Amino acid sequence: MRKTSVYLDDEQAERLARLSRQEGRPQAEILREAIARYQPPPAPDREFELVAGFRRIDEDRRPISEFHEQELLEGFGS
Repeated sequence: MRKTSVYLDDEQAERLARLSRQEGRPQAEILREAIARYQPPPAPDREFELVAGFRRIDEDRRPISEFHEQELLEGFGS
């Protein structure tokens, strides 16, 4: 095991101490278990973030991933 320091605000420190007393377990053990169980939230799909909230003005309902590159470049001088 490796020793490390963790900075907690007063409320977090009090909660950790209370959990330790209630469960009869060391604070370090509770922290290790919390870290082992932690699951990061899924990352949001950012691929189309720039167009979120914009209404389509055409009748084509294909997702942008299905457009051929040349179609996407039309009107941009290509």
